[in-house]
Amino acid sequence: MKKRALALIVLVCLACAVLSGCGDSSTDETPEARAAANAIAVGIAQDLDDSLDPHKTVKAGTREVMFNVFEGLMKPTPDGDLIPAVAESYTVSDDHKTYTFTLREGVQFHNGEPVTAEDVVYSIQRCTAATETGIVPVEAFSAITDIQAVDERTVTITLSEPSNEFISYMTTAILPADYDQQDTAPIGTGPFKFVSRAAQDSIVLEKFDGYWGTPASLDKVTFKIIENADSLLMSLQSGAIDLCAHLTSTQVSQLGEDFTVAEGTMNLVQALYLNNAEEPFDDVRVRQALCYAVDKQQIIDLAFDGYGSPIGSSMYPAFGKYFDESLTDYYTYDPDKAKALLAEAGYPNGFDMTITVPSNYQPHMDTATVLVEQLKAVGINATILPVEWESWVADTYTGRQFQSTVVGVDASNMTARALLERFTSTYGSNFINYNNADYDQLFAQAIATYDDAAQTELYKQMERNLTENAANVYIQDLADLVAVRKGLEGVTFYPIYVLDLAGIRYTA
Repeated sequence: MKKRALALIVLVCLACAVLSGCGDSSTDETPEARAAANAIAVGIAQDLDDSLDPHKTVKAGTREVMFNVFEGLMKPTPDGDLIPAVAESYTVSDDHKTYTFTLREGVQFHNGEPVTAEDVVYSIQRCTAATETGIVPVEAFSAITDIQAVDERTVTITLSEPSNEFISYMTTAILPADYDQQDTAPIGTGPFKFVSRAAQDSIVLEKFDGYWGTPASLDKVTFKIIENADSLLMSLQSGAIDLCAHLTSTQVSQLGEDFTVAEGTMNLVQALYLNNAEEPFDDVRVRQALCYAVDKQQIIDLAFDGYGSPIGSSMYPAFGKYFDESLTDYYTYDPDKAKALLAEAGYPNGFDMTITVPSNYQPHMDTATVLVEQLKAVGINATILPVEWESWVADTYTGRQFQSTVVGVDASNMTARALLERFTSTYGSNFINYNNADYDQLFAQAIATYDDAAQTELYKQMERNLTENAANVYIQDLADLVAVRKGLEGVTFYPIYVLDLAGIRYTA
């Protein structure tokens, strides 16, 4: 009885911590009160970047949330197409080098100012030269030789060489040229406008009444940052939040009858990413041994109840024409072959290794747990090192101080380049330190090729290069299970990692 009483006290305390730990006034509202206010609370597992400036964003989770605030000249659709957004239309010259964009009339920034051609020029140039501290350059913009505001609604962009992917990079956020507070009070043109942020706590957005397109259905959205997986689940059950994406099948099974679950894919390449510059992973035989030692379908079955799509390289199925299904089973589960390769590489008795995992992402923690057992069968003693998300970004991703890590890598836009360029030897975000001259040459050919079929084939060769050289141990494109409180509908899945809240609405 004492144990049961103690457990009950702990449970109550945890619930209280979830319900009282946030600074935003919406924390104490009930689901009924939020419904009456046409508002929702959304749970997310990580805080956003220190800067909310979209041109400085490095985290996929920040892009996921701020997708609702910012737009480019073009924007993606759930079907994987690109349609005009801030731009009304565009034309391409006969030599495929000059793009002429006509801006949509009446588009406003969230401060009420009209969008002009000068704002577009500023936004593109800002991501080309990246002279400001913290700006993440768009590598595709290095091909721009000239950009001009012809008049208030017309912009021309000229490239050094034709590029059939260039239009995909026109999803880059358009920002006001004369505004210098994007870091802390961002302004875009999207269906929601930024209201406030409490670091490690919440982000509040409100419907933008001046939006040029179909208006958002909700009046207010509060994102609650809840990094602990158990607390996230309890927040759903207690009524503290109404929607949460990226749940595990185990979490979903505990939700109860108050929720419906929408199922899609996360559009991520989940893998055991290996630091190719660190021993013993600088030996291709060791990396290949790990690939043979891992049974990806068993991971999907044990940790995710069968939800998930196995993959074999740095491309996920939603990128249809680029996805090479034949690579999925390039490495069949073969522990004996793994042991033989380890012996050949000088590790007949295996070795010790560390798997660094961002602890706020339960799917990655669950994957790592299964990996430890699978690797043990071939003599590899793997230890999981859980770290906070900020530590993972600073030390693992940016600092490259790790042996291996389980995480999901996304595409910032709907191009194969967005997934594959990161592994070229000179790319600033090549966090696995992959260095392969053939791979670099294939990439140089791909971005210089205008013919779509030829370029697609080159990208597939790059994927095969990653697989054959076991750059990483590829596992799956995670299933995306989204819990939605009953009475809400409108969850939409995209082929990139975003959370579109403009269509979420109350049914009554």
